[in-house]
Amino acid sequence: MNTKMDVELRASGEDYLEAVLILGQRKSQVRAIDVAQYLGYAKTSVSHGLRLLRQGGFLSRDADGYLYLTEAGRDMAERVYAKHRFFAGWLIRAGVAPDIAEKDACRMEHAISEESFQSLMQALEYPQKTSTDGLS
Repeated sequence: MNTKMDVELRASGEDYLEAVLILGQRKSQVRAIDVAQYLGYAKTSVSHGLRLLRQGGFLSRDADGYLYLTEAGRDMAERVYAKHRFFAGWLIRAGVAPDIAEKDACRMEHAISEESFQSLMQALEYPQKTSTDGLS
């Protein structure tokens, strides 16, 4: 059986974890069909992806089919969702239409490393003065 260390999450896996997190905040119980409907994917594709995430230690499922994030799954989902909110917010503030900003943020959240994301967040939250500040 795979452990969380053996499973490399792809964008779709991150999307599934993010969806379980978001849906879990909206309603107390989440099933595979809820994730499929939320993402607009076929239930068979989502079921396969969720099974891999369970095998990797990111999700658990009870006897009634309800999904729960493990500690590792919650950590990953929260990191992906934070990236999504960050990029969507900045794009919208920059004048991008919200629907386009959401789609672009979804792609960006998967492409950026954690190190680059943290640096970007810090730079935008606490802009550093450069040697050219104040020069005309």
